[in-house]
Amino acid sequence: MAEKSRILIIGGTGYIGKFIVEASTKAGHPTFALVRESTASDPVKGKLVEKFKNLGVVLLHGDLYEHDSLVKAIKQVDVVISTVGPPQFGEQTKIIAAIKEAGNVKRFFPSEFGNDVDRVHAVGPAKIAFGTKSQIRRKVEAEGIPYTYVVSNFFGGYFLPILAQPGVTAPPRDKVNIYGDGNTQAIFNKEEDIGTYTIRAVDDPRTLNKVLYIRTPKNFYSFNELVALWEKKIGKTLEKTYVPEEKILKDIQECPFPVSKILSINHSIFVKGDQTNFEIEPSFGVEATELYPEIKYTTVEEYLDQLLA
Repeated sequence: MAEKSRILIIGGTGYIGKFIVEASTKAGHPTFALVRESTASDPVKGKLVEKFKNLGVVLLHGDLYEHDSLVKAIKQVDVVISTVGPPQFGEQTKIIAAIKEAGNVKRFFPSEFGNDVDRVHAVGPAKIAFGTKSQIRRKVEAEGIPYTYVVSNFFGGYFLPILAQPGVTAPPRDKVNIYGDGNTQAIFNKEEDIGTYTIRAVDDPRTLNKVLYIRTPKNFYSFNELVALWEKKIGKTLEKTYVPEEKILKDIQECPFPVSKILSINHSIFVKGDQTNFEIEPSFGVEATELYPEIKYTTVEEYLDQLLA
């Protein structure tokens, strides 16, 4: 067995980052996390940092905006995974510059973990975010940095507990808005599973310079199917309002952020079908469950069962 790559996660205390950090340590990779010195005193992130320490993560003090600390951190590892959030998507050019200077990185995973940004038909805030990610892809390729782009589709923990309803805090039990005709399929993946698949790809030559799609077969659901499953679980029929595309587009323009962002993501996925409306070609992509059939992932049905507890 070849030695496992040393992995640096930038943005490890963020939403998806913490799952990537845990998956890396669980898989036995020497795991490093770049953290700001001020993070330890943050009430929420400070607890995460303590948890990372207990998992054996090597904490490297540095900052996206401090080039020298970034280069120093990158020189200690083989693989860099960025999980920075939307405000920093464009700032990943700084990571690219540091990787180029360090000269030792075998693979870079930019912050993706959503739709395939080269194959979307988005509007509004989602279009801007996807466009920035796409620009980072082109920069990575132009610099000749070995890469893997992870397309994880929906974050299950973000969308399933609210059935993709903007502005609510619990799954609906009375009425629900369904976007478009409700027949377009989307893919929902639990965050821990996204972490597991991502880390498995790190040392896999089959994922080098490819898009890794996490298309878990049991997690393809249209909005109508998702609502029907939830109704079956709660033993109740919900009042359904179908929201046509024209109304969604109008709401995206008129609603404040972040509701406009959620609506624009819903439009991209549930109206335009941007997660499931194309085939994966071997020239650009590979599918995670085909590469790693032994990984047991959480199904949407299992996830909804947890919401009933």
